Amino acid sequence: MVVSVVGAMSEVADSGRSDLAGLSRQERLEQLRRRMAAVPARGESVAARPTPQPVEDQGLPQPAGSAGILPVPPALASLLPRGGLARGSVVSVSGAGSLLLGLLASVTEAGGHAAVIGLPRLGLLAATEMGAELGRLALIPDPGPDPVEVAAVLLDGLDLVVLGLGGLAVPPSRARAVVARARSKGSTLVVTDGHWDGAEVRLEARVCGYDGMGQGAELGRGRLRALRLAVSARGRAFQPRTTRLDLRPVRGRVEWTAETVRRPGVFPEAVSL
Repeated sequence: MVVSVVGAMSEVADSGRSDLAGLSRQERLEQLRRRMAAVPARGESVAARPTPQPVEDQGLPQPAGSAGILPVPPALASLLPRGGLARGSVVSVSGAGSLLLGLLASVTEAGGHAAVIGLPRLGLLAATEMGAELGRLALIPDPGPDPVEVAAVLLDGLDLVVLGLGGLAVPPSRARAVVARARSKGSTLVVTDGHWDGAEVRLEARVCGYDGMGQGAELGRGRLRALRLAVSARGRAFQPRTTRLDLRPVRGRVEWTAETVRRPGVFPEAVSL
């Protein structure tokens, strides 16, 4: 029986609800593996993946969306040596949640499949406004007592796995085992809300301004028209980099753009971000 991508992804998402919480650890993992086996070849609409290689051996920088790279919002590409997230790598993300939503939107819009583990308050509406395809996104808000093991299983079948650690620190030996699995499968793991040793890239976003909320006596009145972020990137193989970006509505969707200076009397379209 042929199982559609959307149906298989929905089953994986369903497994993160109450039925998974009532199973033993081994039963949870077996259930996840069965569901993942039904997902067709991942990333069929994204560039074909090559034989996985260690991140440091993947050669010269490549544009986002090329073989071995997962796309990011175009305005973020200049922060990363290869213009995107290297397959088989582990990336740490912290700060403003819009950064994480932008990564999910870029990968799923390009045809990739992703899962989010342990983040029950993920802003799906905001992700959709950025272009995310929810049919390619599995949600496991309650992965049970061992979310790291759940993430390791999902690396077998997805392009991008986002793991919320809930403030926990993952022991170095455990982290190394998962990193090796990500590299062997050619999947990218994004960790957030906790400590993970050995991440190849660390991204941090900080809100540094808004447009549309008034000035002077009118401060705090009006509708939010843009969110301004300062995004920094650090990694083993490159010097720290920082850029400032605007998230603003463009023709009905939220776009990531280079920071702009608003001219007096010119007001962008209003939207809830």
